Amino acid sequence: MPEFETLRYEIEDQVLLLTMNRPERLNAFNSQMQREFLEALDHADTDDEIRAVIVTGEGRGFCAGADLSKGAETFDYDNQAEEAKADRASTEGRQEGSNAWLRDGGGLLSLRIYEFNKPIIAAINGPAVGVGVTMTLPMDIRIASTQARIGFVFSRRGIVPEACSSYFLPRVVGVSKALEWAYSGKVFDADEALSGGLIRSVHEPEDLLPTARAIASEIAENTSAISVTMIRHMMWRMLGADHPMEAHKVDSRGIFHLGRGADAREGVVSFLEKRPANFTMKTSEDLPEFFPWWDERHFE
Repeated sequence: MPEFETLRYEIEDQVLLLTMNRPERLNAFNSQMQREFLEALDHADTDDEIRAVIVTGEGRGFCAGADLSKGAETFDYDNQAEEAKADRASTEGRQEGSNAWLRDGGGLLSLRIYEFNKPIIAAINGPAVGVGVTMTLPMDIRIASTQARIGFVFSRRGIVPEACSSYFLPRVVGVSKALEWAYSGKVFDADEALSGGLIRSVHEPEDLLPTARAIASEIAENTSAISVTMIRHMMWRMLGADHPMEAHKVDSRGIFHLGRGADAREGVVSFLEKRPANFTMKTSEDLPEFFPWWDERHFE
């Protein structure tokens, strides 16, 4: 099991709990946390024992956004040391080209979450501002504590939203609400996040992780890992489709290929026999031959 300095990585009952662990800084996001998040997700994707992931924060914060300890120069890449630029450009080959150091770290994390093969649940236990909230947008389900405070504060810092949030936020809450929150940069409570469609539900602090675990366990205990991976990518990628025919193409191929598999047979037989299913197919080995399909435009 991997070990990190800025994250805790704990597996229980097929659920990975990833806890941001810089409580003295309200789990502020820095380059080390970015690197460790990417490594943690890479490792989780290859572990067939992990069926779902929960992300939360240690202490009273979820993630207070970018670490501002560099003061006024925090977002001025030109004034950063050469080693800092090199660090930005060397994240496991994820960035290429002479301007790779310009890529924003939150965006690299959001893109990795988007490519992830398993459900991710954000359990927002406290303040989540800047990258602390934008990192949750490509996650699948967000729940929040009554102690949560959320803000897309970029306009109040003289910068723009990052972490691909200009793509994800309007798709999650609609463009009008996205613009209201991004224009104002205000910090708002969990009830406003709920009414705006950003989160699924609000919970007392002691109930937050049990609720997240219940959602994750429902998936882990009752579903086919192959089905869930396919569903995750189908749903997210169809948000950018220009016609339902694109969904029809992928649906048809998915039904054809998965319908021949052991999990489809087990799903039907277990239902007829009125017993829990015992799904055995693995995402590391048994995804259909046309996966990933996103660069294809037609049936072959």
